[in-house]
Formats: sequence, C-alpha cells, structure tokens
Amino acid sequence: MSAVIPIFAVVGHPNEGKSSVLSTLAEDDSVRISPVPGETCECRIFPVKIDGREILRFIDTPGFQNPRATLRWMQNYTGPAPDLVREFIWAHINDSMYHDDCELLTPLLDETGIILVVDGSRPVRDVDRAEMEILRLIGLPRMGIINCKEDDTAYLDQWQSEFRRHFNSVRIFNSNKATYFERIALLESLKSIDQNLQGVLEMVISAFQTDWIARDQRTAEAMVAMLTKTLTYRRTAKCPEGTNEAMLRDNLLEKYDRFVVREEQKMFQLIRSFYKHNIFNFGLPKHSMLHNDLFSERTWNFLGLSKRQLVLAGLFSGAGIGAAIGLPAGGVTVGVGAAIGGGVGAGVAVLKSLGVLPSVSLLGIKLDNEKLQVGPVQNIQLLYILIDRALIFYSHTINWAHGRRDYEQSNTDAEKSKEKQGYTTNWNRTARQRCDAFFKAVQKNDADQLEETSDDLRKLLRECLASIASNSEKLRGNST
Repeated sequence: MSAVIPIFAVVGHPNEGKSSVLSTLAEDDSVRISPVPGETCECRIFPVKIDGREILRFIDTPGFQNPRATLRWMQNYTGPAPDLVREFIWAHINDSMYHDDCELLTPLLDETGIILVVDGSRPVRDVDRAEMEILRLIGLPRMGIINCKEDDTAYLDQWQSEFRRHFNSVRIFNSNKATYFERIALLESLKSIDQNLQGVLEMVISAFQTDWIARDQRTAEAMVAMLTKTLTYRRTAKCPEGTNEAMLRDNLLEKYDRFVVREEQKMFQLIRSFYKHNIFNFGLPKHSMLHNDLFSERTWNFLGLSKRQLVLAGLFSGAGIGAAIGLPAGGVTVGVGAAIGGGVGAGVAVLKSLGVLPSVSLLGIKLDNEKLQVGPVQNIQLLYILIDRALIFYSHTINWAHGRRDYEQSNTDAEKSKEKQGYTTNWNRTARQRCDAFFKAVQKNDADQLEETSDDLRKLLRECLASIASNSEKLRGNST
C-alpha cells in the first residue's frame, strides 16, 4: 500500500452497484452507471483531490467474467504466493475470454486495497463464493461492501455471514443514500483492514473534514454575496412628462424579478459545484418549494409568512414584488405595484383593512419629475425568503449521493421532515438581530457597517449549514 496515497480497487460482479458505490465514494458524478451488465470493460482511475492535491485514489474495474475458471487456476498454482496475480495475467493476457479478468487483476499487482461490492438484495450464489475466494487467495487488504439497493435486507444476514469468512472488514453501504458522514464512516472502517493504512487514512479523513468546513464557508460567502447584490439593487429610468409611468414601472419591476432569479440561480450553481455535483444536474424533489417561483404566494406561504404578509405580497406586480411610490402631491406614500388590479385606492383599502401601514413594502419605488427609481428593497421578508431557499437548496445538495441517478424520484429526508416553514422561522432573537443589522446596513449603503454585519451574517449561516448537515445525518440514522 502506498505510504502517501491510499489506493483501492473497487471490484465485483457486473451490475452489482460497483460503479455507483465508487461514484459516491469518490464524489465524482462522471462515473458511468448503467443497468446493462458488463458496461465497465476497462479500468479507470478516479483520484480524490483537495485543493489540487490527490489524497486518495479509487480504481473502477470490470466485473469478474470467469470467476470459477480463474479460481481453479489459482487453486492449482504452485509458484510463490506473491507472484500469483502476475503469473495469472501472463498466462491469460492473450486470451480474449479472460480480457476482463486480466484487466480487473492488473491494478492488484501493486499493493492496492480491495473493495468488493455485492448486491445485498439477492441471495449469495456459488459464483459469489468463487469471487470472494479469489480475493482471499490474492492476500491484499480487503473490505466487503454490501450495497443494499432499495433497502432490501432480506439476504443481509446471509451476506454478512459469508463475508466474515473472507474479508478483514464488512460494511453495509447504500450508494443511493450515502452522505458525507457515511463516507467518513466507511473510511474509518478501512483503517481496520491493515495496520499500515491507519496513519495515512487518518490524514485523509482529517483532510475531508477540513475541506467540508471550507465548503460551508464558501457557501455562506456565496449566500451573503447574493443577498447583498439583490437587496442593494436599484435602477433609475428617465420619466419625462408624457411618459407612460405604469408601463415604465412594469418594465423596471420585471427587470428586477429577472435579476433576482438570475442571481439566485448563479448561487445555486456555485453551491452545486462546492459539493462536486458538476456533471449531472440532480432533480429537486417534486414536493420541493424550490420548484415554485421565488415571488409566488406558495413560496412565501411555505416559508412561514402570515396571512396579512401574503395578502400584502399579492397586492403587487405579476412577479409578486411589492412597491412603494412617493406621490409628489402631499408626499404620501401608498402601496402600489406594476399592475394593481383595482388601482391605488383598492390597494390602500386592503392594506388598511389588514392593519398594515401603507408605507410597508418590498421594493421601494420613487418618482420625481424626471426619473423613476426602483430599489433598494424595503421589506426584510425578502431577505428571509432568499436565505430559506438557499438553505433548502443546500439541504437537497448535501443529501444527494453522487452515485444516485433516479432524478425523477424525491426522497430527500431532510426536506420531507420539514413542515410548511423555512429554516429561519424558528431563529432566535440574536439570529434575527444579525439579519436586521445586515439589512439596515444594506439600506444605508454604509460600507464599514456592511462589512461588519456581513461577517456576522456569514457566521450565522455557517452555523446553520453545520446544523442542517448534522440534523440530516440524525434523521437518516433514525430512519435506518
């Protein structure tokens, strides 16, 4: 075994979930996963890198094609034990019938650890026993992974009993649901298969844990950057006499709507990349409120707003953005939007009936004799909406195993467990004070104050991200 980079060959019979396990272990969603047996016919190396430095290496191998014949040859072998694999390859390298077997065994010429993956949803067969015996005869450190597809454990006891006879360590591992914490637990188990592995794997585990903290930090930074841009947004447009003010207002609000959605999507993409979902765009659960428009009533209702806040949000533009327009005559501020159905009077009447001051709004609009200005945001509720959506997306992302490909299904435990509310709904007073301070700094556009409050908000968000990850793991543990 390499003293610097641990190397593990992932082996097994075709269509046993081998590539899916490898994809999850390596955090690499480019691993080809196919229901067609024998899809993998060549070895492929998957390095695991942190900050550009390789710390771990997995090798995807073809499945066994002739395990019984291979076992018979090895049982009849009489040469030096260390030369067993090399002699087998030399004897069969030109035989096309043994191409996959030779390809599989080639990485084992070096001091490589072995991870055998089997499908725990079916019974043990004689061919499985042959494969396990081959790996035992090779004599390298080895672990058996029982990949329990669809949580089918009917044959689990049988597999565990058989594995104990052939492997240094046995692990149950659902590649479709495995989280970061389960990857760490598996690496901890790998330490037990060979004493020489303990030190180097401890360094690998420490690197993974440090890297996870750094990812959460980058996520919090991306969230604060998005919030700052969307909440400080302001645009002006010339509004000379004779201009259709309603049409101009519509246009400005529509641009703001598109701007916020675009910035939110850019942040989502960053979060995906931080947690290495780079190739496949995993599907959000069907029940996820992230499928709804940012400014839809259902989104705001899900995230815990009161009825009067919902009505207030519904008063305004087609995008659902509230507005306030300063009327030159008398300087009275009333609630209007890009397309209030009943006009200004109806909007004010509804606000009064709800006991809401007419000046309460989401997006400020100011009108003078020459220009119309949109922004910055006046209602702190949008801050909480954006934070909640980012935290929900984070939860989806960290709970989506890299080896999972059933994008149409929805079984994200963390999201299913939540009721109709966002994460921020139950934040304590201190947390809300941090948000209030940040929002006020954004409105004042005070650079020094914004820097200080942004740091406080980032700390709050990092704490929340860590809590979400920890709670997701607890929920998963309680469900298994």
